[in-house]
Amino acid sequence: MIPKLINLNDYIHSGEGANGESFYHKADPDAMMKLYFASAPYEIVENELILAQKVYDLGLPTPKPGHFITDGNGRYGIRFQRIAGKKSFARAISDDPSQLELYAATFAAMCRQLHATPCDKRFFPSQRDIAYGYVDKSRDLTDDEKARIRAFIASVPDADTCLHGDMHTGNVITNGTENWWIDISDFAWGNPMFDFGMYYFVTKCPPEAMTKDIFHLTRQQMEDVWCIVLRDYFGAATAAERQEVEARIAPFAALKIIDLANKEKMEPWMRPWIDNTLLKKDEKEI
Repeated sequence: MIPKLINLNDYIHSGEGANGESFYHKADPDAMMKLYFASAPYEIVENELILAQKVYDLGLPTPKPGHFITDGNGRYGIRFQRIAGKKSFARAISDDPSQLELYAATFAAMCRQLHATPCDKRFFPSQRDIAYGYVDKSRDLTDDEKARIRAFIASVPDADTCLHGDMHTGNVITNGTENWWIDISDFAWGNPMFDFGMYYFVTKCPPEAMTKDIFHLTRQQMEDVWCIVLRDYFGAATAAERQEVEARIAPFAALKIIDLANKEKMEPWMRPWIDNTLLKKDEKEI
């Protein structure tokens, strides 16, 4: 794929993330671009565009992808449909907590739609295989622990539905009328419990200061949204029903913790989650 050369002077810087920066086009109010940092290889950016187009073609709500682009100085990116006035569900709840119920229920409905959509397995990876990779790459697990966790992954019932891969309220945006999934570079197929493992992880596992910094929400607000999502998605209306669902989801959250530890390091708060769920070394409640 040949990237289209753009002039950065035609764009206005609008934000920055872990992998790159976002820009709005000065002359075209319907266009924005994500420009990766120079450390991102050409192939990584090209692949994200291909996957973004495949997700869009599935009919799921996501901003329409456009051109593969370059600034001519070793940086590559993607031009997307711009969603004017957008904010994430997490930010929308932070700005107006009275709308928490509405956004939580909408998020649950979007998750149901996502997980009811068959995925094209020719183009997207298996989340089961991705999870095996987390375990195999771990520097912190013994061979016996790896074998036990791999056995758990193998026991997960198969499904061919779409998975976001990074499913949480920070990765859905709204303009107040319509809603879209964003940041779909981890899109995959498999059992929806893998997606809920990610959502459980961001809701319950990190220290509250980290939650507040990333999602702009208190731990209680995160928990309130979580309870509504479990009610609407799983039908878990009581505390006992939520506890039963959470017990099934928790090991999938521990898989995400292993992934995070691989990328950074095993923090003191991480290991107990792995021990108490995937390895069941301590049966007391987390």
